[in-house]
Amino acid sequence: MKTELVRVDPARVEDSLDAIRRGGEILKKGGLVAFPTETVYGLGGDALNPEASKKIYAAKGRPSDNPLIVHIADLDHLAPIVKRVPEAAKKLAQAYWPGPLTMIFEKTDLVPYETSGGLATVAVRMPVHPVAAALIEAAGGYIAAPSANTSGRPSPTLAQHVIEDLDGKIDMIIDGGQVDIGLESTIVDFTEEVPVILRPGYINRQMLEEVLGEVKIDPGILDANANKGIRPKAPGMRYRHYAPRCDLTVVEGRQEAVVAKINELSKKARKAGRKVGVIAADETRQLYRADDIRDIGSRTEDETIARHLFEILRDFDADGVEIAFSESFDTPRMGMAIMNRLLKAAGHQVIHV
Repeated sequence: MKTELVRVDPARVEDSLDAIRRGGEILKKGGLVAFPTETVYGLGGDALNPEASKKIYAAKGRPSDNPLIVHIADLDHLAPIVKRVPEAAKKLAQAYWPGPLTMIFEKTDLVPYETSGGLATVAVRMPVHPVAAALIEAAGGYIAAPSANTSGRPSPTLAQHVIEDLDGKIDMIIDGGQVDIGLESTIVDFTEEVPVILRPGYINRQMLEEVLGEVKIDPGILDANANKGIRPKAPGMRYRHYAPRCDLTVVEGRQEAVVAKINELSKKARKAGRKVGVIAADETRQLYRADDIRDIGSRTEDETIARHLFEILRDFDADGVEIAFSESFDTPRMGMAIMNRLLKAAGHQVIHV
């Protein structure tokens, strides 16, 4: 299969409506189109077509019990696919839709089990990105879209990342430039008595509590063993995600101790002939000695850290890094989301100093 690549300027979507319509027609016919959202690039298929969902799983190499998120562009499109929308969910939609928020409801029969990962629930999101919104409308209103990467690899924040993983496996890639946020959407489960955060993201717990009051956090967010044996209700709850090819370890503790430990481990690995990478903040980058030192941003700007995390992991792969070490980034606003992704990328390999 030859994958068509088209460039669309998010600020001038009206100049590329022919390409958007072409992408919509591909989706209506059961094909796959990768497209930018404000979080990461998504791999889209017709959410109401079970064969299209099967193609998504096949292209990604994704386990078929890992649910897909249904993307909509109009709030009126929610009612046909869910049995009930709690008042709390309506309040949250009013506050944060369109935006980087996914909500889980009981699904109707309109959503095939191939899309929901065999579950009676469905995850739904309304992206704010203008290219995503236009493509959803052109496709008929419902696009199932996980991240547009090979399953387990770092999520794509640039079209080039999608090309690396999926070129020749899907029909079209829409290049809308670098995404804004760089981490997947916050997921909140509304099928429980109290709403539960299943995946942290840009919309953090405090923001949710300001709208909803009490909100619980799934124990598996930062604990690798918490959800073992439980069927995942949302993407990313069970399987290893976001992983580079190198062996990644997170080092946590006081700054001086972290720097000393990473330099000690780096020296040992380099002496053994291994190429070493380090992920560091602006404030500490100059303190490290390694082959490939990547500055992820200042600790005072956690949105910058979030935006560059997956890109750096992919850069390590391109640079042939074999062993990598990362500082911990427990920042105030997006710290939980950043650490959730970083720990999964490291397979929860953590050294405390």
